[in-house]
Amino acid sequence: MAPRFQIAPGDVPEELAARRMGMSPQAFKAALPNLFARGFPKPDPDTGNYDLDAIDEWRRCRHPHLYQGRVELRPRDASLVVQERLAAFRDKPT
Repeated sequence: MAPRFQIAPGDVPEELAARRMGMSPQAFKAALPNLFARGFPKPDPDTGNYDLDAIDEWRRCRHPHLYQGRVELRPRDASLVVQERLAAFRDKPT
């Protein structure tokens, strides 16, 4: 027997999009016009499903100060780090 793999859906029906937003399906449906006016991602025109990644990104964009610098974690240029530290050391009162 072949192993079963869980596939996390990317596009979900309205009921699951409502759950992602922490709302009942009825409250979500009632709030949709206001959400769309605020840039909430619209459903796919062919399937009617919502993209969970787009919903998550929209939610992060509402509070960018909470997420700045957390999304892109990459190594810094070592020469710039040395320059910054030397400048801070020189400007430090003795």
